Amino acid sequence: MTEAILEAGLISVTDRAARRISRILAREQDAKALRVSVEGGGCSGFSYKFDLVASGEDDDLVIEKNGVRVLVDQVSIPFMAGSEIDFVDDLMGQSFQVRNPNATASCGCGTSFAV
Repeated sequence: MTEAILEAGLISVTDRAARRISRILAREQDAKALRVSVEGGGCSGFSYKFDLVASGEDDDLVIEKNGVRVLVDQVSIPFMAGSEIDFVDDLMGQSFQVRNPNATASCGCGTSFAV
């Protein structure tokens, strides 16, 4: 991990998100972790992608919270440094959301952002 990423702060996972990930993984036979990545696209320029995976890559950032693992690839880390991954259940529905201090703009649904 680069010095700039360490200074910006690590990526964190809330207790709510960890509980929801745990429930999802319990139903998936082959999945062992949730991978969160950043891709080009979306209405604001970048979007978050959430995938269930059986294993990670050697250079992944591994976040462990309450017995669950969240993986972030090296390309996505600079875009997400200092972010908090949360799970929200409100009138708009249920979803994982990333509270990203690097985002200069985001869409209404919270799945895409600009830096």
